[in-house]
Amino acid sequence: MKLLDLYAKMKGDLNQIEQELERCVSDDHVLLGEASLHLLKAGGKRIRPIFVLLAGKFGDYRLDVMKRVAVPLELIHMASLVHDDVIDDADTRRGQLTVKSKWDNRIAMYTGDFIHGKALSIAAQLPDPQIHQILSNALVQMCIGEMEQIRDFFNTEQSIRNYLLRIRRKTALLIAISCQLGAVAANTDRLTANRLYRYGYNVGMAFQIRDDLLDLYGTEKQIGKPPGSDMRQGNITLPVLLALQDLKTRDPLLSEISALREHGGQKDAGRAIEMIRQSDGGELADQLANRYIKKALSALEGLPNVTAKKNLIDIAHFVGKRNY
Repeated sequence: MKLLDLYAKMKGDLNQIEQELERCVSDDHVLLGEASLHLLKAGGKRIRPIFVLLAGKFGDYRLDVMKRVAVPLELIHMASLVHDDVIDDADTRRGQLTVKSKWDNRIAMYTGDFIHGKALSIAAQLPDPQIHQILSNALVQMCIGEMEQIRDFFNTEQSIRNYLLRIRRKTALLIAISCQLGAVAANTDRLTANRLYRYGYNVGMAFQIRDDLLDLYGTEKQIGKPPGSDMRQGNITLPVLLALQDLKTRDPLLSEISALREHGGQKDAGRAIEMIRQSDGGELADQLANRYIKKALSALEGLPNVTAKKNLIDIAHFVGKRNY
């Protein structure tokens, strides 16, 4: 099954999630509601709600309960995007103006905080304290990941281990707990919830590595922003770190990155991108992403052969090959 087929199959439940998202961010405060809706209407894959819903299929699936997990997780993701765009000084996301670009940094920061608050108010309706503990720990780790990324802006000497720990916190953890909390809310056994967590973690790691590859190898039409945006903003990702290990590439690439830093990210990154593309950094990063996908698929072994398991397998294969 292709991913679009899965969206079509889940359309009814996803539409209810979308309606709930819109209801939650609509507010009597016109500006906060307008800014939040602007972000929501810019679209997104809604991959986290999909993981919640599919994980719930392994237990007692009730959409009214699943919504109280899926909606907060997507709102938390949305809030992190608003804050990221301020930190990265990004003008566009998914081909649309960012909140900070359409309004300003202050409005964007308060919009992100507002969306976060909405997420917590919905999650508070769930009685299971385990869900709140998992969610609060993830929020702490995401903040640490953001601070680690800021600390390592333009740091070409950072280790690959540090990069992997950062993307674990920034991206993989929220996907992992989307799978885990969907299972917990559906009252599955602990082993099932743990297996789904491991699946989500590994898919999340692969997802971010593929995202970082797309930033350097994709087109503006594919990714909704100019290629090399991460590097211009100082975010040194895995393909760049691996390209820097190539002795033929290292010195000229270091010079280009240094020039980007001196120009505050305003310099064209075309030469640096070309050097990375000519190195084996992209291929090596892709190989690591594929290893994470294999681990994700392995985590599903032993789970019941329900339709949701096949759907999760399909998503893993999509993430491993995605080009948008």
